Amino acid sequence: MRKLTERELEDLIRGCAILGTGGGGSPRRGLALLKDELAQGREIALLSLEELAEDAWVASPYMCGSVSPEEEGKEELECLVAFEALEEFLGVKFAAAVATEIGGGNTAVAMAVAARKGIPILDADPAGRSVPELSHTTFALKGIGIAPFAVATRKGDVIVVKEVGSEERAEAIARDIAIMSDNRAGVADHPVRGKDARAALIPGTLTLALRIGEAVRLAREKGSDPLIAAARAGNGHQLFRGRVQRYRWEIEGGFTVGEAEIAGTGEYTGHTYRVWFKNEHIISWFDGEPDVMAPDLICILDPATGEAITNPNLREWQEVGVVGYPAPELWRTSQGIALLGPRHFGFDLDFRPLEENPRLSQ
Repeated sequence: MRKLTERELEDLIRGCAILGTGGGGSPRRGLALLKDELAQGREIALLSLEELAEDAWVASPYMCGSVSPEEEGKEELECLVAFEALEEFLGVKFAAAVATEIGGGNTAVAMAVAARKGIPILDADPAGRSVPELSHTTFALKGIGIAPFAVATRKGDVIVVKEVGSEERAEAIARDIAIMSDNRAGVADHPVRGKDARAALIPGTLTLALRIGEAVRLAREKGSDPLIAAARAGNGHQLFRGRVQRYRWEIEGGFTVGEAEIAGTGEYTGHTYRVWFKNEHIISWFDGEPDVMAPDLICILDPATGEAITNPNLREWQEVGVVGYPAPELWRTSQGIALLGPRHFGFDLDFRPLEENPRLSQ
């Protein structure tokens, strides 16, 4: 088990925001939440999957809703209420918390819940990135159901769902509760034993985020290119650099849906890049041709700092860089592509792995 320092938390949340592919919540609020936990004398500890006992119980606390422009104020922990409601319903004590995804906000809230409960956060998650729908998990790929799960709102509602007909039905229930509650709700789901967690989760994802965040910080300190550093630290590629020409988004069914159109600068002058997102970046086009697509990761960063720019916080005429990372191997199976690939989002395209893109292999 590894206790995290404040600097490590800064690097970790920076990396989580990058791997969040435009979603995953606010890294600023997430980091502030974790620093407050440290200020209160609580520890934040990272536990590897190998250290988790096979009979130990774990669950995933997180926030559900559309993403919105950056706001002032503190992150709230409705998901802690849901986490404790799930413990009470099952009659167990969770030995660790699991982030539901990698993102600047949702990874942080899971870590904060763990700190409040005096338990570690697992160095693993069921996504390896941020994802728009509750069904987009490796738990689903392994046939592990989401129920029982709990939902809590800032309005004082606490609901435990004992059984659910499908992952999609669970999505609809939690999403509708969020829509009725200022587009946010706290959720705790997938209560599993350590044996099942080991079989289903992607290991080492928080360590990867920490490594990427550290690489960006060190690049800035050395005066080197943080965008290139971010790409290399995660075995990724620079995809594009340019200036945002057009950016539009709207709330559809509890999701933030939109597009960014980018005009190339520097070596990309004369070229265009377009990114479509549903909370997270899902598919991109280079000069009108499909370029990178989920489940692989498309990440829009500030090229000067290497910091992630979350949706919907882009601004027209803003300078941006785009980095891509390969998805974890579980997502590249036929089942993973069916669940998180382009056809799931209505695009008549076959998934092409990032590293097979001829533009990037030149």
